[in-house]
Order: sequence, then C-alpha cells, then structure tokens
Amino acid sequence: MKLTLAAAAIALLSMAGAANAAEHVVQMLNKGEKGSMVFQPDFVRAAPGDTVKFVPTDKTHNAESIKDMVPEGAQPFRGKPSEEITVTLTKEGVYGVKCAPHYGMGMVALIVVGKSVNLDAAEAVTQAGKAKTVFAELFAEATKAASN
Repeated sequence: MKLTLAAAAIALLSMAGAANAAEHVVQMLNKGEKGSMVFQPDFVRAAPGDTVKFVPTDKTHNAESIKDMVPEGAQPFRGKPSEEITVTLTKEGVYGVKCAPHYGMGMVALIVVGKSVNLDAAEAVTQAGKAKTVFAELFAEATKAASN
C-alpha cells in the first residue's frame, strides 16, 4: 500500500512539473522585425524543463545548436531545413542557435535557461560574418538579464 502511494505521489509530482513547463515559439523568417534572415524572437529566457518550438514560417530554414555553445551535459540538437523542431531544455545555461544555411547572414539566436552558467564560454566561441555582430547584441542582452 505504501509503495503504491509513493508511486502515485511521484507520478503526480512529475505531471505537475510538466504542467508548469512553458513553450516558447520562435519563428524562422526571411524578413522580421530586426531585418532579413532572422529568428523571431532571437533572445529567449526560459526555465529548466521549458520547450522551444522553432517554426519554419518561411522555407529553407533550420534550427541547430552551435558547437561549444550549450551547457555541459546538454544534448545538442539539429533540425532539418523547412521542418519544425521542438527542443526541451533541461540544463541551465546559454544555448547558441543558428540556421545553418543563413548563419553567415546573422541568423542566430540565444536562449538562456535559468542561470547563464556557461555565458563566458559561449561568448568566447568564434563567430563568422554578421553572426558575430548579432551575437554581440544578444550577449549584451543576456548579461543585462543576468544582472536583473
């Protein structure tokens, strides 16, 4: 009897955690509020367990994590071009995201999950083209968010 009650309590707690998780929707656009070839929004603040759904509003875009720009122990992810991908983020830290075909054009995003424990390491990753400029703005936003 005690074992059954304990199992039921664990099941309820795990469902409550899932119910509290938020879903953040990020559009992959040819043209958005910040110009052409963008993720909108390009900065997401999330809690551990939240999901981020990348929606290819315009075709030929994908969303994938950037090597060395995910927290230690986090799973990298890679969506296919023109396909929606939903990622559940369980590890706290900073996640760099790019659209592989449009990376050099600055189509990047930054997700901060909980505390930005790997901010310095993520910021140290060398970027190419316009992605370097966009990430500079996103890291400034992440630093500001961390201080609030």
